[in-house]
Amino acid sequence: MFENICLGTYVLLAAALGFLFQRMPTAYLPSEDQGIMFVQAAMPEGSTLEQTEQVMNQVRNHFLVDEKEAVGSCFTLAGRSFSGTGQNVGLAFVQLKDWNLRRRADLKVNALVKRAMGKFSQIRNARVFAFPPPAVLELGQAGGFDFQLQDRSGLGHEALMAARNQLLGMASKDPRLTRVRPNGLEDVPQYRIDVDWQKAGALGVPIDSIHTTISAAFGGAYVNDFIQGGRVKRVYVQADAPYRMLPKDLERLYVRNGAGTMTPFTSFATGHWFYGSPRLERFNSFPSLNIWGEPAPGKSSGEAMQAMEEIASKLPRGIGFDWTGLSYQERMSKSQAPLLYAFSMIVIFLCLAALYESWTLPISIMLTLPLGVIGSIAAASLRGFPNDVYCQIGLLTVLGLTTKNAILIVQFAMDKVKEGMGLIEATLEGSRLRLRPIVMTSLAFGFGVLPLALATGAGAGAQTAIGTGVLGGMLAATFLATPFIPLFYVVVVQLFGRMSGTTLPVSPCRFLTLAPGRPSK
Repeated sequence: MFENICLGTYVLLAAALGFLFQRMPTAYLPSEDQGIMFVQAAMPEGSTLEQTEQVMNQVRNHFLVDEKEAVGSCFTLAGRSFSGTGQNVGLAFVQLKDWNLRRRADLKVNALVKRAMGKFSQIRNARVFAFPPPAVLELGQAGGFDFQLQDRSGLGHEALMAARNQLLGMASKDPRLTRVRPNGLEDVPQYRIDVDWQKAGALGVPIDSIHTTISAAFGGAYVNDFIQGGRVKRVYVQADAPYRMLPKDLERLYVRNGAGTMTPFTSFATGHWFYGSPRLERFNSFPSLNIWGEPAPGKSSGEAMQAMEEIASKLPRGIGFDWTGLSYQERMSKSQAPLLYAFSMIVIFLCLAALYESWTLPISIMLTLPLGVIGSIAAASLRGFPNDVYCQIGLLTVLGLTTKNAILIVQFAMDKVKEGMGLIEATLEGSRLRLRPIVMTSLAFGFGVLPLALATGAGAGAQTAIGTGVLGGMLAATFLATPFIPLFYVVVVQLFGRMSGTTLPVSPCRFLTLAPGRPSK
């Protein structure tokens, strides 16, 4: 009766582990306060550089005046941002003060971002977003998710823009998402020059001469060097500002032909206005639009990515998506996690089989692994941590700790059985003698990782994630799994002893005991 109750309890705990693990949100890396943050601004198309600088001055004033307690410096740049280059975009780099000076919760980077977004939402002539950097700076420019909307069927730029606007509209209504925004330049009026290459060839005008003339007149070109005051300086040529402002200024250009004479530009070229993207955007060879966003408060990046995939499935046929940066790494890690766990458990089983020279005894130790893992999952869930890379590392560590505790008891019980002691008596004796070493080593390890679970400051996100998982798993492996280890050992030995046909005497405790010698394999 007692063993049936214990086995039923074990089944309930295993079912609880599966339930908690399935409900646990997923992520790749925890959000870190790295002491810096970014601000990106976008003005309406056609805005001047002076208008963009006014907006960036408001951004700089907010951080240096309103947030001076947390901000050390703020550098703003007009005319360039992560989305591209243009007079209507701007970028700001905000350096925060040392972590020792920002111990309060309202001085952390996420609190600063929240207050900054509330302030910047009042700017009526610009879209300004403040955001922290990603956990790995080499894998993107912003935290949250990095989404690529693709035209995979050649529908055209207008269809792709319509799909993007539809996606942004649905994302703004999803409670799992926040600050979903396009990371790119909006379509602007452009003047296209159409060159009649047949006329240009008939007039003897080379192609490179046409390109060089336009580039030098409207963009500038390097021609040579000169020495002034002992220093070498470069010489650039460009048309004067009044003569490169309007499309009709193209009529003033002349191109030198092969005969050395000057040919009017209008004799072989025309122009017209059109509306389109100022930059060519591709991802994996498909026309693409980059979209950034973040999970809503209380949600993980995995939940936000799942929401984006659900929204993308409602877009017109031919519109696809892909992930890049940290989001791509998160998808890869999620798909590889089951294989990693399975491989780890196979390695543990093979090592135990080699240690005991038996294929059956390792089963009694493998059965205890879920009892250690449930403590790690429960501890991470109580603190609101997602199932990320550091949580997976903690789970693998907990598997080893649980195995260590089981080995201490099983090995001692096996030795006592070889000496002639009954199975039940040997198991109880091994449990009694090995309990103190198990508790001592587990407590030593637990106190060792306790500073990680309570870490603050630089790198606290990674430290608390792995420390919490390992600490919770260690406690469960010590105080929850240890009582089940003797039960599993006795049940497995008796079960496989019966299956092999070994004749074993029945003890008064209704358990079968092995005869002196090697345990049954």
